[in-house]
Amino acid sequence: MKPLVVVDVVGLTPKVLRHMPALAGLARDGWQAELGTVLPAVTCSAQSTFLTGLPPAGHGIVGNGWYFRDLGEVHLWRQHNRLVGGEKLWEAARARHPGYTAANLCWWYAMGASTDLTVTPRPIYHADGRKSPDCYTRPPELHDRLTEELGAFPLFQYWGPTASIASSRWIAGAARKVFAEQRPDLLLVYLPHLDYDLQRFGPDAERAVAAARDLDAVLAPLLGQVRDAGATVVALSEYGITAARRPVDVNRALRAEGLLQVYVQGGMEYLDPWTSRAFAVADHQVAHVYVSRESDVDRVRGLLGELPGVDEVLDRAGQARYGLDHERAGELVAVAEPDAWFTYYYWLDDDRAPDFARGVEIHRKPGYDPAELFFDPADPLAKARAGLNLVKKKAGLRYAMNVVPLDPGWVRGSHGRLPDSAADGPVLLCSDTSTVDVRDRVKATEVRDLLLSLQGMGVRV
Repeated sequence: MKPLVVVDVVGLTPKVLRHMPALAGLARDGWQAELGTVLPAVTCSAQSTFLTGLPPAGHGIVGNGWYFRDLGEVHLWRQHNRLVGGEKLWEAARARHPGYTAANLCWWYAMGASTDLTVTPRPIYHADGRKSPDCYTRPPELHDRLTEELGAFPLFQYWGPTASIASSRWIAGAARKVFAEQRPDLLLVYLPHLDYDLQRFGPDAERAVAAARDLDAVLAPLLGQVRDAGATVVALSEYGITAARRPVDVNRALRAEGLLQVYVQGGMEYLDPWTSRAFAVADHQVAHVYVSRESDVDRVRGLLGELPGVDEVLDRAGQARYGLDHERAGELVAVAEPDAWFTYYYWLDDDRAPDFARGVEIHRKPGYDPAELFFDPADPLAKARAGLNLVKKKAGLRYAMNVVPLDPGWVRGSHGRLPDSAADGPVLLCSDTSTVDVRDRVKATEVRDLLLSLQGMGVRV
């Protein structure tokens, strides 16, 4: 069986691909298609659809996070694979071909997955509150083999103000090592680099073009290695990042109407989901709005529909049109206009913001915060304080990295809504034309069966 290497190049579009000649070589030798993504067009939802063939209503991943009603808490970026319903790609392959091996390098929901090899970011959470970069691997001995050759996983270059090409370079290096030593039948590789500067500066900025070129240079050795070894290569993206200029404070609007409640500790305000009649879990250009009383649904729908920057408000019937009607979804789902996106902010005075708001705290914030990609441009001492905190860290002292701006206006790119044009949408590239029928467009729900077909399993797609 020919090995199959699937590279998730986040943010890849036909427009970006023009600056990536090594990656574009897959299409020159094989084929390229528009990739019809899912709503919401975000990492966790799209990847889960690629791997199960199901829409979010089927696999249950309605976003990068949601309100866990049974816990009464908002959680983003959970990691356990049991959250994902449906038969995964490698499970379907094993049913057809016993002994099939699979390796997952940084695709989401890796923890507890039934892959043979796993590599995923996993910090060390020290007892004194410090956080050190590291990764989780299975088998455990893979950890030392990777870190001895590549160094510690560059967690602080994977997300946050210092996010850079270093994380994608490490992952690509790990992929090369795993492929050379283990040669799995399936190798999943996630490369996040385009996410950073396309959100920071917008998809048309010079920095975005430079990011594409830098990532292509990192990709070239991996692509050359696996193709020389006879592997079939598929590169795809979850979404395209488009220009954004209008942050929409959906939670502040709900609070102004008396629907969202907070509680106060230490002079700081915290979202109170237990007593709120309505609140939103903001996730780029999509927001799940949880309404505790059925009698409030029409009122909240009307409020959201009048909010500048909101394009569409979906009730359960509307969600069903997009395959999003799952019990984890909000009673309502708001979709932003093309140049708008949703903040998670719920406080009305920055002096009352919780301390985590100024830090990189993806597991504490009740919504996605792209401002975490910036050192506060309005604070000339932000980088200096970050440097001082690193000194404290090395000395074993506790510290708080309070450098993230509370002004969302610095963000220049976003995603989440369905693309308005193919040029700004995700793309799929494949090196092999011999086992599948080449098409101009592939639906996200067709990706799993396409990948099976590329290895001679299942029907010809």
